[in-house]
Amino acid sequence: MDSSPATIPLLAQRALHERFRLIIAFLFILCVMVYAIVVQAAQGGIMVVVAAMVGAYMAMNIGANDVANNVGPAVGAKAMPLVAALIIASIFEALGALIAGSNVVDTIRGGIIIPGAISDPDTFIWLMLGSLFAGAVWLNIATYVGAPVSTTHSIVGAVLGGGLAASGLHAINFPVLINIILSWVVSPLLGGLFAAAFLYTLKYLVVYKDDKAEAARRLLPLLMFLMVWAFTTYLLLKSLSNIWKIDFVTAVAIGFLLGSAFYLWLRRRYLPQNKEIINTKYGVNQLFSLPLIFAAALLSFAHGSNDVSNAIGPLAAIVDTVRDAHLSKSVGIPFWVMVIGAIGISLGLVLFGAKLIRTLGSEITELDQMRAFCIAMAAAITVIVASQFGLPVSSTHIAVGGIFGVGFLREYLKTNYAQMLEEIREHYPEEERSTINDFMERFEKATVRERGIMLRKLKRLKKDKNAPAVLSKSERKNLRSVYKEELIKRSLVIRIAAAWLITVPASALLSAMFFFMLRGMLLP
Repeated sequence: MDSSPATIPLLAQRALHERFRLIIAFLFILCVMVYAIVVQAAQGGIMVVVAAMVGAYMAMNIGANDVANNVGPAVGAKAMPLVAALIIASIFEALGALIAGSNVVDTIRGGIIIPGAISDPDTFIWLMLGSLFAGAVWLNIATYVGAPVSTTHSIVGAVLGGGLAASGLHAINFPVLINIILSWVVSPLLGGLFAAAFLYTLKYLVVYKDDKAEAARRLLPLLMFLMVWAFTTYLLLKSLSNIWKIDFVTAVAIGFLLGSAFYLWLRRRYLPQNKEIINTKYGVNQLFSLPLIFAAALLSFAHGSNDVSNAIGPLAAIVDTVRDAHLSKSVGIPFWVMVIGAIGISLGLVLFGAKLIRTLGSEITELDQMRAFCIAMAAAITVIVASQFGLPVSSTHIAVGGIFGVGFLREYLKTNYAQMLEEIREHYPEEERSTINDFMERFEKATVRERGIMLRKLKRLKKDKNAPAVLSKSERKNLRSVYKEELIKRSLVIRIAAAWLITVPASALLSAMFFFMLRGMLLP
């Protein structure tokens, strides 16, 4: 490590900032403990106090790890700075949790435990408390190593491990477990396919055109129509269903009407007032900054309304069981429990979310506004499609899959382009350098269609089929591997995939350990 005088103060400053964040987190948990002791302990005893503290810890870890999926691509694309992203996401996460968060949750999260398999209230409380703590610890570990994982899978895996420890294999709902395993494949695959399809469409219709500005001006209203349509339907189906029950067809129809109204406004009011678009890829990219901010806010709202239950669902179940001394299939969530979840998620994001935001925004692959827009659209549409077909999906896996899809598409296009350049060089001896340079200059300026024509003409004109290639076979192979390494980091792909695969078993193992520890401490 560099120990120069300039580096030492920087390291000390980072350590100070880290200590400050930990102190704030500790104070939040301390405030929750004091509130639970003063207001709630009289009705619930020490278990409610401990559960409230663990629920606060879990909520902060959800904010630190999972919310990055919503704002990371926008930050990486420089549509908004990190500080603005933290503020916007924290506000909309809290609003989503408080306004549209579930009022009733299943006591056994996700149905992973068969109802009736655990009938003893004390055993159930220990299971829920151990599961909540295990899920939080696993998220903490994943955040520390920079791996975005599914918080839903973390808590479901924890409940699975606790159920196994409490009642054995017969307590496990295996069809639900199979659906969870299926989501490991379905979520990133759908997210990646949709994101890659959107990006390729944008490249073909805008980036590869000579007049990019005019192409963008024609396409923007349609893109915004699709975005408003998709996100309205997404919110109605995924987030607002707790306060307004609505069927799929009605949600799609409402989204279509709002999208159409926005389309007309863009065509008649917005675009006539903003005629100047720089005819470059950079200029066109600027058009997507505002939609990205809009998408990040809505995705954060949706996330807060849905994933807050991962933190407060087990806590609400513990509170209900302690007070009523019996098990309920579903329980209401007290408002104070909802507030703990909302504040905890927002605080965790602000204090510890920057690391995962940077990982998703810039470390996996380079993102610009168009690529980030494609990822956001893929997230909304994947959830809509999956909801309609009953497919289990994870918002984390969808977002990361979308980033992978964008990165691999760029890699494929770049590799293809490199092969096209090699093909051009193969048709000329090396001594004809001026001819090659002239052709390459014209080729660089040509459109995609013109490049294809030039290549076909080149093949017809070739006389010497055995002309030596400018690059050897090994050099061409190395060139392709360089493109791959530049465009998407394999080390991060492997790290994230490994974290996904071990999330359920790791949180299950931790939960089983905590369950046995609690039972050993609390049994007479």
